[in-house]
Amino acid sequence: MSRFRKTHSVLPGFGPALGYTIFYLSIIVLIPLSALVFKSATLTWPQFLAAVASPRVVASYRVTFGAALLAAGINALFGVLVAWVLVRYRFAGKRLFDALVDLPFALPTAVAGITLATVYSNNGWIGRHLEAHGIKVAFTPLGILVAMTFIGLPFVVRTVQPVLEELDAEIEEAAACLGANRFQTFWRVLFPTMLPAVLTGFALAFARAVGEYGSVIFIAGNMPMVSEITPLLIITKLEQYDYAGATAIASVMLVVSFFLLLTINLLQKWSRRFAE
Repeated sequence: MSRFRKTHSVLPGFGPALGYTIFYLSIIVLIPLSALVFKSATLTWPQFLAAVASPRVVASYRVTFGAALLAAGINALFGVLVAWVLVRYRFAGKRLFDALVDLPFALPTAVAGITLATVYSNNGWIGRHLEAHGIKVAFTPLGILVAMTFIGLPFVVRTVQPVLEELDAEIEEAAACLGANRFQTFWRVLFPTMLPAVLTGFALAFARAVGEYGSVIFIAGNMPMVSEITPLLIITKLEQYDYAGATAIASVMLVVSFFLLLTINLLQKWSRRFAE
């Protein structure tokens, strides 16, 4: 009789749990997004194209998505390195460095933007040395990349770090006993296991960078056609009471971000099958 005994869960059954889930997602996600689409639908097709495909708007797409993808790629590379050092090595001040990784989470975005603009300005601590070599960071597209990299790093580190902690060091020793060098051990043994986590961190860092506003506008320069990000253009439209134009641009960002994240998730699913 015990094998047919009904198990009781602390949470409610499938029906109520699914109902609560749909209700919560509708209030938090679906209804706001549907309002975005419905407001954009008040425009005619020529008006919609004029709002989302003007040269200034297209230039902002290029700056925003290009910098976000590049920043997420940089974080995917160096985030793995930071996570590796924090997991595999012991050194003085390790806990301090581990806590500093979460600083972009806790720091207000406006404070981060002002700090980065000050540090990388022509007379800043770092900017003055870069300026001597002809490299200008603050108030340029390069400053946007720096800000997006700053706010996206914790996503990769905190996603990859648990995976590295679960990897047994005996796997590396076994690979070395079989004649693999360090590069072969990393590329053929460790990296396939880490790849799903790296892609997840990449997607999270990209999504955060695309929607970032506070830390970017202070260091970007905000020059139309050069260093103007799309979220700033949306705010500008709202200040001009062009709500339909703002929601139209936001809808394009939503669609593009969705397809990019969908592609990354499909790659993540493929990488898991490859690792198995």
